[in-house]
Amino acid sequence: MSGPLFVFLISDRILTTFMATDTLSPPIEHTEETNARILAVSEDRIRGFTRHPFQDIATLSEVPFDTVLERVRAMLKAGVIRRVRQTLLANKLAEGALVAWKVPAERLDAAFDFMFKEDPFSGHVVLRSTDREVSGSDYRLWTTLKVPQDKNMAEHADVLKRLVGADEYLLMPAHGIFALGVGHVRRKTMEPGERTEEPAKMMTTNIADLNAEEWNVLLHLKGELSAEEIGPEPWAGRAEAAGVSLEQFCAIAKILDQKGVIGRFSTFLEHVKPSQTGVRVTRFNGLFHWKVPEGMQERAGGEVGRHPIMTHCYWREGGPQFGNVNIMGVVHGTDKDLIMKHKAAIDQHLANIGIPLLYTNVFWGGRSEIKPSEISPIVFKEWHEKWGSVQGPVV
Repeated sequence: MSGPLFVFLISDRILTTFMATDTLSPPIEHTEETNARILAVSEDRIRGFTRHPFQDIATLSEVPFDTVLERVRAMLKAGVIRRVRQTLLANKLAEGALVAWKVPAERLDAAFDFMFKEDPFSGHVVLRSTDREVSGSDYRLWTTLKVPQDKNMAEHADVLKRLVGADEYLLMPAHGIFALGVGHVRRKTMEPGERTEEPAKMMTTNIADLNAEEWNVLLHLKGELSAEEIGPEPWAGRAEAAGVSLEQFCAIAKILDQKGVIGRFSTFLEHVKPSQTGVRVTRFNGLFHWKVPEGMQERAGGEVGRHPIMTHCYWREGGPQFGNVNIMGVVHGTDKDLIMKHKAAIDQHLANIGIPLLYTNVFWGGRSEIKPSEISPIVFKEWHEKWGSVQGPVV
């Protein structure tokens, strides 16, 4: 602490002492009014690459630039924001899939830990359960998986299966993407049935072709920003590390954006664990499964994805293990009943426009950890040199 020391004397006795501070610490909770205004923008409204993302957040949130920097730094240091980074559309850079794992109960937590701590190619790692016995209830461990271009995803999953002692797994690559974002703060006030004027457009998963210079910038761009990098020129140090000028770095990043591999600039909230004072961003997340008639997947996905409450919405084929569902999406919230009201509104909308629901269910998220999936072929090679021949299980 800094500031003068004050001592109060009464009848030659010291009554109290205290150290005066120059400034008060900025509020860190996501519910505080100014923080909420910043987060309503910074979570998922800065699309693509921008050289000055924090200025853009200040403009859209109508919060002074210096205040934006102060609050984002403070929330990051306190763990309310778990990471600040430029996201990539990894589906354009690497083969990927949602993976459901059937793991013996006695190995489940250890398998979770291995996927999170030891496999850089597994991103979201979640334990899920159902309210009733449904198709696929015994697949409790769910992960996202990415492997570098030209690598075999099933071969990597086979190694993971052996290492964690899983009985089975199912790879569910995305055939189309209809919603991909977070925005927990701005979604808190959404009403069931709220939707955009037009259906969501389906994004494809075609792999982009990048040259060496573009890969160099991309790999330096994607890492998490430190508190020290949160400032007027967040990419200056990244450009220096990449060995190019800041102007060249940003020009190449714009080309990457045009090639469709850049996602959003985002402040990711810690939405599973409570903050230092016990405040939670969300308490529940529901993975919704829908089965619609064959040939209607793109239309159904667009109609589900037009509901902005959906943080994710994909066309994925669940196969017989999951009742042959083909549309999947996620909703987060603090009220389980309200989440189900959102789902009921989506179900009703599909029925109203003539899309039959042949089957549907919900998998609820429990223990959860999230990290960006690695896409480096060098890291992939090193990982398989270490683990590829290990017989397992190691958990």
